[in-house]
Amino acid sequence: MSLPEIVSREQWRAAREALLEKEKAVTRARDALNAERRRLPMVEIEEEYVFEGGDGKATLLDLFEGRDQLVVYHFMFAPEGNAGCPSCSAFLDQIGHLAHLHARGTSFAAVSRAPYPKILPFKARMGWTLPWYSSCGSDFNRDFGVTLEREGALVERPGLSCFLREGDRVFHTYSTYERGLDGLGSTTSLLDLTALGRQEEWEEPKGRSSALGAPAGSERIRYHDEYDF
Repeated sequence: MSLPEIVSREQWRAAREALLEKEKAVTRARDALNAERRRLPMVEIEEEYVFEGGDGKATLLDLFEGRDQLVVYHFMFAPEGNAGCPSCSAFLDQIGHLAHLHARGTSFAAVSRAPYPKILPFKARMGWTLPWYSSCGSDFNRDFGVTLEREGALVERPGLSCFLREGDRVFHTYSTYERGLDGLGSTTSLLDLTALGRQEEWEEPKGRSSALGAPAGSERIRYHDEYDF
């Protein structure tokens, strides 16, 4: 096994400080990229998608659960399968408590093509409580680029899509796939993909920080059981 070089504490500190400058540059570049993402235009969703979840049939608007934003994880679970994708399962394992997203007016849900009766026992096996819906029978997965036709066969890929609503109007703001999911899972990383972001005063473009309740990194952050919704 190849291991790092052994050096003195002083040598380590010098190397660490040099790397820190590069890390800070990456952070600044990421902030700029996130701002550019928030400036993306959006597309109104006019298709009447129908999903099935724990409470029966649901529309895309229902998945918002009354909040202003929705993050959908496109979980690979084909109708003919009996278990979800292991990599997608590992992704959902790292999703934190949803209260921190909810406090910022953002809902999270997984969506798969598998029928809901197949999703339910696998969800119980994994011990997940987050919302998970079946899109079986709709074109939702095709329309958002996670079910593709290649050489006459349907293939799946993981992805994540963000939506914003204004009243009863729903808009698609962003999607990412495969390696674009690397590093995601925390509250802030998911908010960074949305049109409203973390809702912090320093974020660009201006005018979105006061749209919702508690900014993600402010002193108003709470224990997940103390948010006043």
